[in-house]
Amino acid sequence: MITSPSDKIKVSVEGHVATLTIDNPAANTWDTESLPALGAIVESLSADVAAINGFAMGGGLEVAMACDIRVVETQAKLALPEATVGLLPCAGGTQRLTQLVGQGWAKRMILCGERLSAGKALDIGLVEEVVATGEALAVATRLATSAGAQSPSSVAACKRLIHAARDITIAGGLAAERTEFVALFSTEDQREGVNAFLEKRKPAWKNR
Repeated sequence: MITSPSDKIKVSVEGHVATLTIDNPAANTWDTESLPALGAIVESLSADVAAINGFAMGGGLEVAMACDIRVVETQAKLALPEATVGLLPCAGGTQRLTQLVGQGWAKRMILCGERLSAGKALDIGLVEEVVATGEALAVATRLATSAGAQSPSSVAACKRLIHAARDITIAGGLAAERTEFVALFSTEDQREGVNAFLEKRKPAWKNR
């Protein structure tokens, strides 16, 4: 039986389908408790299907991009806004987004801070399906149930092959992403960006 090591992530299992719910108000952000808990839970799962029903921004979108299939409700908004506070998407965002949508849209979202509607996310290949409000979890659960009905060994082999080309190139990119993220914490701009966000004002960048 899969259990959550943190109250900030709820987990329930029915048959071959596990449902994880992020419950860390007010913005469902990741912290030193919830992120390791997520890793521990996901490590024990064999199939990932993301249901997005609200704002998937920053770390939330990075988690969704790490999943196999993304189902998004029509009212959802998706973005990677880290550069607006002097940081970068450090959980695979620069790497997985580029692989999913190409360099052009990755740059628009990360460098320009562009926020996507569900329809645009579908158009560019960031998500696989857009559904009506309130339907994402049911559709994602149906897809996960379908995957669970297949041969587990066949599904695992297929996933390894599908991911093979990606994994060859992504390992180095993820390491570089983490290095650049840590380096940004020593900059004045990063401190200014976070302070400006908390104070609800425009940052005054100094490029240092």
